[in-house]
Amino acid sequence: MLSKRKPLFRFPLIPVSALIIFLSFLFLYHYYVKPDSQFPGLSKTSTSHTPQCSGQALALGEKFMWYAPHSGFSNQLSEFKNAVLIAGILNRTLVVPPILDHHAVVLGSCPKFRVVDPKDIRITVWDHVVELIRSGRYISIAEIIDISSLVSSTLVRVIDLRDFVSIWCGISLDLACITDTKLQSSVSKSLKQCGSLLAGLHGSIEKCIYAVNEDCRTTVWTYHEDGMLDSFQPDEQLKQKKKISYVRRRKDVFKTLGPGSEVESASLLAFGSLFSATYKASELYVDIHESHQDQRFLSLMEKIKLLPFVPEIMTAGKEFAKETIKAPFLCAQLRLLDGQFKNHQKATFNGLRQKLESLRKEGSLPIRIFVMTDLPTDNWTDTYLGDLTSDKHNYKVYFLKGNDELVRQAAIKLMAAGHGQRFISNSNTIGKKYCSNQRLPDLLLYVEQTVCSCASLGFVGTPGSTIAENIELMRKFGSSSQQC
Repeated sequence: MLSKRKPLFRFPLIPVSALIIFLSFLFLYHYYVKPDSQFPGLSKTSTSHTPQCSGQALALGEKFMWYAPHSGFSNQLSEFKNAVLIAGILNRTLVVPPILDHHAVVLGSCPKFRVVDPKDIRITVWDHVVELIRSGRYISIAEIIDISSLVSSTLVRVIDLRDFVSIWCGISLDLACITDTKLQSSVSKSLKQCGSLLAGLHGSIEKCIYAVNEDCRTTVWTYHEDGMLDSFQPDEQLKQKKKISYVRRRKDVFKTLGPGSEVESASLLAFGSLFSATYKASELYVDIHESHQDQRFLSLMEKIKLLPFVPEIMTAGKEFAKETIKAPFLCAQLRLLDGQFKNHQKATFNGLRQKLESLRKEGSLPIRIFVMTDLPTDNWTDTYLGDLTSDKHNYKVYFLKGNDELVRQAAIKLMAAGHGQRFISNSNTIGKKYCSNQRLPDLLLYVEQTVCSCASLGFVGTPGSTIAENIELMRKFGSSSQQC
């Protein structure tokens, strides 16, 4: 972590007062008389539009790493875990991103070798980050996921994206909220320049940024394994149909991007997507699971198996299980509307039906069921969920809504807790005054997952859903039903 340095000297009161008046004058002149030069953090050469690192960024001496999250929350959490692991291996400070809107940024399909180029996904993420700031919906993933054990153990260093932009680009993201027409053009230009630099749109810049342009079409990142062909390659039919010639190689992330490599001197290492999944007995992009003798690496691997939600979310979920359901219950996570899942509603309901029939034979009635689903309650009537809610003799169905008071109070407490791992005080952030529209975050999905982790009668998840996978991890490693 970077820390603020204390001033080396104390000055007499009168000179300080005079200095404050002088600086105030410069500030007003700087902002209202010379708007085009008010954000000096980034610099350009006189003959090129290519952004360059500021002297301030290069003088930090810290090495950073960021990446481009995408898709839904569970995918973003998976990417965050991979980012923590790689940042720890490379000994770089991880830039912690916000949680993006569901599918605001998409990657494509690695198995089909049809994905967005890393530089394009990075700039798309940047544009969405600016939109989250403007709309008051920016919430860091570190405000939802409890990473205190990682930071306190010094296994990995982190910095909030907003703080990173402030010190590296020399501009506050909060200035995106500015409404003064005299300043909007200059602010927009500076934000665009910063985003262009972070996205690596102009390629890698010596000592400034190394843009990783390898993606899952050509590369599988490993640790202590290098140069081999991966077992999953595009088949001949796909090559001919799509006219592609990709070859997937396994690359040692430490050897390729760590000390002694051409990347070592770069202040910022910028990845695209870090999402990976198992496909045909291979990992699509990140395959760092092997056992090593490096104790620090092993400790990091152990800690990221489960990164729990922050206490405010966990408390709300457990309270609902204890105070509202009040008895052993089954959790059903039913993804019915999104993507591939909308075509498999019948199979999804059949899995729940079989589990309930088994419980009816074994236990007392009514069976309590907590349901989390993307199907609105108004549309339950002609579905199996409608049948369950109407059969009050055999079943008692519970669910949560985003506007429920329990969820709302959890959001208020979370915002007051300040889990965001920020080291630049909000009150000291330039431009903070322009963003006064911060909304309460939507915690429904996270509270629902916590409730499901407490289900002592079992869990029925949607096959292929990353949300279901995360709940299974919570039930295996985290808050078991006995702890709720």
